[in-house]
Amino acid sequence: MTPPNGCGRCQTLPGTPDEPGRLFLWPPLGHSLGKLVAHLRESGGSYQLRADAQCVVVGMGQGGLRQLSAHLPNVLTAEEVRGTRALFVPGDSEPGMADFPRVDSLQRLTTLQQSGWLVDMLAEGRLTTFFQPIVHAQDTSHIFAHEGLLRGRDAGGALVPPNRLFDTAREADLLFQLDLAARTTAIREAVRHQLRTHLFINFTPTAIYDPAHCLRSTVAAIREAGIPESHVVFEIIESDRAANAAHLRAIVDFYRQAGFKVALDDLGAGYSSLNLIHQLRPEFMKLDMELVRGVHADPYKASIVQKLLEIARQLGIQTVAEGIETPEELSWVRRHGVDFVQGYLIARPSDVPARSTPRITD
Repeated sequence: MTPPNGCGRCQTLPGTPDEPGRLFLWPPLGHSLGKLVAHLRESGGSYQLRADAQCVVVGMGQGGLRQLSAHLPNVLTAEEVRGTRALFVPGDSEPGMADFPRVDSLQRLTTLQQSGWLVDMLAEGRLTTFFQPIVHAQDTSHIFAHEGLLRGRDAGGALVPPNRLFDTAREADLLFQLDLAARTTAIREAVRHQLRTHLFINFTPTAIYDPAHCLRSTVAAIREAGIPESHVVFEIIESDRAANAAHLRAIVDFYRQAGFKVALDDLGAGYSSLNLIHQLRPEFMKLDMELVRGVHADPYKASIVQKLLEIARQLGIQTVAEGIETPEELSWVRRHGVDFVQGYLIARPSDVPARSTPRITD
């Protein structure tokens, strides 16, 4: 269900209960309830069965939810865990009317418990941005833009890669909060480093309910930072997961009306659709690195990339070839008219934006 406008979900972090209390569970089937009660009986756990409400109330000591989470896969199927409604109430009080809006799935409750490290990271602001330059294809010493790439830091300061952050966020239903934090962190770090180039900022369409409400803080942060709107490019990631094209178009329209540009990422990868080009009409198209890798030696890849570049030229869309790692790849995309390149051959992502890049000649 879509929350009401201005719900503030992306700015609110859920709690991960670890104090003593009681866990109220409503399994989807009587069979599921029976399996759960049998497990609690065999394990000697404290519980109370309320047959009239098809509910079992489990006494939780310190760390009890974590222990229950560890045993759940051996007790209930994944579908039963998803279908079981759950409510944690601290202490020994009965839930009141004000508590019932907090009823959630048992899966989310236990996943949040297991991903408390991410909640803590978000709450403590332990996110940072690495920057990778995007340079002119014909003159790689000329930096056009920097892409902001999210990184986290654990409690000891070690880097946490973005795939772990986003995978955990999806499982724990924290994608809304993480995506907002990623955007604002990129803006903050660009200002801190006094970035003067264009800035590519990633966003996940499924993390945005309503552009007019979910993106206001991002736009405000850019304007307060004094970054020119014309220098900001919002890069659509995971377009295959967008709810529908109309929703994605509404997001793109919101960004454009605010003065920003839009890039379509990973063109030619996964579920990316050429339909998105005419539906979204981006200012930039980024060719997927797997398509670019070895393009000079693969006639199938070469044919596909040539056609994409031809389409972009005809439509006035600027192109970025991602994942350039060898001089041969760079030489090929240059000859076929790509506008910009990005990849390890030029520069790796760094916590300090590159001020210069090498001039690479054929």
